[in-house]
Amino acid sequence: MGNCLLRNRCPSSRNQPEEAKNQPVKSELPVWSAERSITTEQLMRKRAEFWDTSPAYEGRKVRPEIWDALKAAAEALETGNRDLAQAILDGASITLPSGFLSDCYDELGCRYVLPPYVLSRPTNIVTSKPEPSNEPVIPASPVTMAPDMYLKIRLSIGDAVSDEKLPVNSLERIADVKERLRQNHALGKSRIRMICCGKILNDKTAIKDAKIPKSFIVQVIVSTDLE
Repeated sequence: MGNCLLRNRCPSSRNQPEEAKNQPVKSELPVWSAERSITTEQLMRKRAEFWDTSPAYEGRKVRPEIWDALKAAAEALETGNRDLAQAILDGASITLPSGFLSDCYDELGCRYVLPPYVLSRPTNIVTSKPEPSNEPVIPASPVTMAPDMYLKIRLSIGDAVSDEKLPVNSLERIADVKERLRQNHALGKSRIRMICCGKILNDKTAIKDAKIPKSFIVQVIVSTDLE
């Protein structure tokens, strides 16, 4: 399926060239072909495998929150939302010397290299019948809680971006907020990711425990059908 680029270990000193300057993220996606034709499901599994193992290098953790931000930025860029991708990168203090996500650095100078298959689809991808998802379904809370605060939401559905204030209760979970967004915007079973300060918010986390800074905007990415 193509070769995976090696990821460099973060050294004690900066390994980013001093002359390299941060560039705005470019909208161009890498063009590549797999060694043999693959399906969308196979590509998604390959990506999931990469993101699940990317925070570990030689048995130790390397800035998992940076990997979360890179994943969110890659997904936003692939759906054509360059502004959201840039906001995520800025929030996580990630620099791009070349303007491409394939090679980037955090504020400590640690290098992160992303293979092309997590940034774009291959030219020889084929479609097949979707497989049932094995991801656990987290039901919304059965009891409706009275709102005690507002979340500032920036909702991105394809090319459409809109801002809104969503009344919530601080004891609600992120999963409950996603369910309300599905109902309010008729999103059905679309995949929703909520991101704040470059970090993907966990479904099981209560809003008060997510520690969302006051007045910060929560980025909400609605994934479109990849078929």
